[in-house]
Amino acid sequence: MSEPILEMRGIAKDFEGVHALSQVDLTVESGEILAIVGENGAGKSTLMKIISGVYPHGEYRGEITYRGEPLHLSHTRDAQNRGIAIIHQELNLVTGMTVAENIFLGHEPHSFGWVDRKRMRRETQELLDRLGLRFSPDTFVSNLSVGQSQMTEIAKALAQEVELLILDEPTSALTDPEIDTLFELLAQLKNQGVTSIYISHKLDEVFRIADRVTVLRDGSAIATWKTSETDTNRIVSAMVGRDIEDLFPWSARPIGETILRVENLTVEDPAHHRPLLDDISFELKQGEILGLSGLMGAGRTELAETLFGVAPGRRTGKVLLAGREVEISSPQDAIRAGIALLTEDRKQSGCLFNLSIQKNVSLASMKKVSTGPWVRLSSERELAERFAGELAIKSSNLGNLIGTLSGGNQQKVLVARWLATEPRVLILDEPTRGVDVGAKVEIYRLMMELAREGMAILMISSELPEILGMSDRILVMHEGRIAACLDREEADQEKVMHLATGAELATVSD
Repeated sequence: MSEPILEMRGIAKDFEGVHALSQVDLTVESGEILAIVGENGAGKSTLMKIISGVYPHGEYRGEITYRGEPLHLSHTRDAQNRGIAIIHQELNLVTGMTVAENIFLGHEPHSFGWVDRKRMRRETQELLDRLGLRFSPDTFVSNLSVGQSQMTEIAKALAQEVELLILDEPTSALTDPEIDTLFELLAQLKNQGVTSIYISHKLDEVFRIADRVTVLRDGSAIATWKTSETDTNRIVSAMVGRDIEDLFPWSARPIGETILRVENLTVEDPAHHRPLLDDISFELKQGEILGLSGLMGAGRTELAETLFGVAPGRRTGKVLLAGREVEISSPQDAIRAGIALLTEDRKQSGCLFNLSIQKNVSLASMKKVSTGPWVRLSSERELAERFAGELAIKSSNLGNLIGTLSGGNQQKVLVARWLATEPRVLILDEPTRGVDVGAKVEIYRLMMELAREGMAILMISSELPEILGMSDRILVMHEGRIAACLDREEADQEKVMHLATGAELATVSD
């Protein structure tokens, strides 16, 4: 490595007496990709906001040197002018403007005093081509997918001749091809001398893309290793401050009778007049964790939503619970039948951020805590306290807004919401997305405990290690159909990927 591009010494930051950062030392070598990992609340975002000027010089303690000179930023524009760009997990685009207008917002090219729109469009197209993006510079951001918006943020950073690029959970909303494109781009930028700081909960990504990894815990930098000289267990132990012998606490247990049976389920896509789900049949047993794997667009979420009564199109086929056919046309029908769904996006379709933790827990069980139109607050509080204790939800007051919790604890609140309905079938769609490793382990242990108690769990996940590590059997979907049902012992990453991509055909066996 060459000389450091960034050095931070003794960085400390407090919020109302709470230490967010405590004497952090960090060195970033020029031209490297440095990963920063840590549990939610470890201080990762706070540290990045200091580097990018969100928290200006004077609002923190310690010294920063950038390219050998003291760095005293007054605001984010100072950082941009020095070639430092940050891509936040929460996107920062103007939806009512085009891609080109967003990319050049604040530094539009001019000609004779007027914005040179032809040049702006041409240079935007060059950036999009470089990123392998196939939408037009004239596309309004409101018409982009979340993944496309994320890639537009990256294009915006590149347009500013970035020297230090900070990426905060950049792949959380990207498809696998988009992730591949991003990693190829980061490798290209590295060859061109651009330095990157990469924040992620996904350790497989860290080992795939980063040269070194720094672990933050409780506001302090615990350790830094070359990725070639460490492993997942060592990093996880440093993150959580204890040894984790097995990330996936699966264990053999008795599997009961079939509780859910789906027969020849087909759902039409109302927009394109083709099947979203095509002749789906499978069984789920008491005490079983059935993993559901497949690529983006394979129909996994559509299957979960259909079982929960929100099928987007006309449906045929049968759903049987405990041997009896049930008609599920709404979430209310599903809840009455004993089916619960934890959705994949807790921010958009899970948490109600204007409500307290307590009310988020009771939301799907109002009949239990109400008399007529009146909510019995004492019953609601007892319900929330019960599940907060059982799930170890960390909060000083259940009356606080749910947004005051970390991502992992928000996820546990949503699990509590559905456990309060006393379901027989629990559908978990991406249950550990956006949570740190420590919270993942807690969720996995909860899943195993529920399965041992007889809960039937259908787990949808894009993370193959999670699917392989926690499932008793694995359903693999490809283009709306079930490509195969694999026993735990016969499944591996290569076989699942072959099936998910359609490269291998297999006979489905329940």
